[in-house]
Amino acid sequence: MTESKGKATKSAKTEKTEKTEKPVRKPRTKTSSGKPEDEDGKNELIIKDATGIVSEALENDVVAGNVDPSAEITSGKREPKSEVSEKRSAPTNEEFDWDAYETEELRASPKYVEYESMYDKTLSTIAVDEVVTGTVIQMTNREVVINIGYKSEGVVSLNEFRYNPGLKVGDTVEVYVESQEDKKGQLVLSHKKARAMNSWDRVNAALTNDEVITGYIKCRTKGGMIVDVFGIEAFLPGSQIDVKPIRDYDVFVNKTMEFKVVKINQEFKNVVVSHKALIEAELEQQKKEIIAKLEKGQVLEGTVKNITSYGVFIDLGGVDGLIHITDLSWGRVNHPEEIVQLDQKLNVVILDFDDDKKRIALGLKQLTPHPWDSVDPNLKVGDKVKGKVVVMADYGAFVEIATGVEGLIHVSEMSWSQHLRSAQEFMKVGDEVEAVILTLDRTERKMSLGIKQLKPDPWQNIDDKYSIGSKHTAKVRNFTNFGVFVEIEEGVDGLIHISDLSWTKKIKHPAEFTAIDAEIEVVVLEIDKENRRLSLGHKQLEENPWDVFEKLFVVDSIHEGTVVEVFDKGAIVALPYGVEGFVTPKHLVKEDGSVAKVEEKLMFKVIEFNKSAKKIIVSHSRVFEDERRASEAQVKKAEAEPVKKSTRKAKSTIEKTTLGDISELAALKEEMEEKQNKSTKK
Repeated sequence: MTESKGKATKSAKTEKTEKTEKPVRKPRTKTSSGKPEDEDGKNELIIKDATGIVSEALENDVVAGNVDPSAEITSGKREPKSEVSEKRSAPTNEEFDWDAYETEELRASPKYVEYESMYDKTLSTIAVDEVVTGTVIQMTNREVVINIGYKSEGVVSLNEFRYNPGLKVGDTVEVYVESQEDKKGQLVLSHKKARAMNSWDRVNAALTNDEVITGYIKCRTKGGMIVDVFGIEAFLPGSQIDVKPIRDYDVFVNKTMEFKVVKINQEFKNVVVSHKALIEAELEQQKKEIIAKLEKGQVLEGTVKNITSYGVFIDLGGVDGLIHITDLSWGRVNHPEEIVQLDQKLNVVILDFDDDKKRIALGLKQLTPHPWDSVDPNLKVGDKVKGKVVVMADYGAFVEIATGVEGLIHVSEMSWSQHLRSAQEFMKVGDEVEAVILTLDRTERKMSLGIKQLKPDPWQNIDDKYSIGSKHTAKVRNFTNFGVFVEIEEGVDGLIHISDLSWTKKIKHPAEFTAIDAEIEVVVLEIDKENRRLSLGHKQLEENPWDVFEKLFVVDSIHEGTVVEVFDKGAIVALPYGVEGFVTPKHLVKEDGSVAKVEEKLMFKVIEFNKSAKKIIVSHSRVFEDERRASEAQVKKAEAEPVKKSTRKAKSTIEKTTLGDISELAALKEEMEEKQNKSTKK
C-alpha cells in the first residue's frame, strides 16, 4: 500500500512537472491593428503555469490531510477539518483520486481561482511600441540589465545612459519596448527611444516650470556647445556655460552637467539651455553678502579673472571688482599685462563700491607708498633734472624723473619761438632729456618742466642785435589777411604789414607776394618787448619811388599802360616803372566805342596824381578826346584864316575904291570946271 502510494505521488508530480515546464506557445503574429497577436498565447501560458501552481498547492493540502478532494468548495475560504470530516471521512494518501484532480470541477473551485490570481499579479502585461518603467538590476561595462516585470529582463546599451553617469543598480528608468522577444528569445528595450518619445513635452515643461534638467555635452560648435537633453540636441552658448570667461571650451566636451531651458523656438524646434543661470542666483546672493561686509580701505585677496586694455577684473570669491589701469602702478602702464597675469593671486584694496550696481573699485598701487613721498626734499624750482619721455601729446610731453614722479613739458616751453608746433617735432617716447623745473607742487604732486630755459633768451639783448632800421633775412612762417608773420631766428618773430610789402603794387593778400617758408628781406621798423614782437617792413629796403613818380606822372602826361584787371568800379592799369593806375569805366571806352579788355595795351593820360594816397588816376578816352578837340580846333582855325583875309581885302578894296572915286570926282570936277572956264572965256 505504501509502495503504491509512492508511485502514485511520483507519477502525479512527474505529470505536473511536464505540464508546468513545457508550456504551449503560439507563433507571434500581428492583428489588423498592428499589434502582436500574442495575448491569447500569453493567457494560455499563464493559465497552464497557474494550473501547475494551484495543483501543487492543492496536492500539498491533500497530502497533509487538510482538504478533501471530493468535498464541494462553495466559497474561497477553507472549511475546518472537523466540519469536513463530519460530512465525509478524510481519505488517506493512498486513496487520492488523481483523476478527480484533473477534472474541470477542481479548476472551477474558488481556491484554484485564488491561486491563479496570485500568480497573475507576479507578471506585467506589456505591449510592443510602449514606454514602460523598469528597474536596473545589473550593470556591466557595456550593458545595463533592466527588469520591467516581464518573464524575462531586457538589455540596453550603456551608451544610452552616458548623459547620466551616476546610474546605479536599483535606479528606475523609462524604456521603450521594441520587441517582446528577438530571435534569441530576448526582450528588446531602448532607453534612447523612450526619451525621444516625450522629450519635446518634457523640454517645454522644463521651460514652463523653470526646472533643472541634466544634459550631456556632445561636442563644440560655433559660439558654444551642443548638449543632448532628453535625446534632443540643444544649443549651449559660450556665454552661458559659466559666470567666468571660458578660455578652453574643449574641457567641457563629454561632460554631464545640469542646465536650465532658457529659450525654445517652437517653429524650428530649437532649444537653448544655460548652465550659468543655475549659479547666477546663488552668486547674486553671495554678492549681496560679500558687499554687505565690504569697507573702504579693506584689503582682500583676489584672483585675476580677466585682463582688458583699461583694467583688470579680480574675483573676490563670488563677486568681481575692477582695478583700473591707473590704479595698478604709480608709474605709467601701457597695458595691464605688464603688471599682472591671468589666475594670479594678489592683495587689493577697496577704493569704492556701489551697493545698487554691484560695482567694486579696487586698487593695487595704493598698497605701496606714493613715490612723491620719497622725492628729494632739496629739489626746488630752477634745478635741472633728467628723465625719460613716457607719454607724448600734442600739447606736450610727460617726463618721468623717478618711478611714479612725472613732470610736464608744455610745447610752449620747448622753444623760444612763438610759432607753435607739435611736441613730436622736439622729442619722442623713450628719449632721455634734460629739463629745468619751472613749478613744483608737492601737495598736488605736480611738476612743470621746460627745455628752452637751457638756452639764453634771445629777447634779452634784442635792442643791440635787432636795432630799428637794421636789415635782416627772415623766413615766412604764416599768412594773415593783414600781413606776413616771419621768424628772423628762433624765438624772434615779426610782422610785415600788407601795406609795407610794396611801394607800388596793390596787394590784396600776402600770398600774392610771397610763400610759406620763403626767405624775405626785412627792415626793423619797431620793437615791442612786452609782446616779444617786431614790426618789420619790406618796401622800406628801397627809396620811396613816389618822389620820382611825382615828376614823371604829371597831370595830362600820356603813358603806355596794360589793363591787368577789370571790375565793376573800373580797372587796374600797369604803368611804367612798376606803378599802377586806376581808371574808371567811362574812361575805358575806346575811340570806336568798345571797352578796353584785360591784357590790352593802350595809351592813358594822367588826370589825377595823389602822392600821399599813392594813387594815380588815368584815362584812355581823354587821350583821343583831347586829340579830337585839338584837331577840331585846328580845323576851325584853318577855316577861319581865309575868311579873315578876304574880309581884310574887301575892306581895303572898299577903302581904295572910295578914295579913287573921290580923286576921280575931284579930277572930273576940276576938268569940268576947266571946261566951264574955257567956255566962259570964249
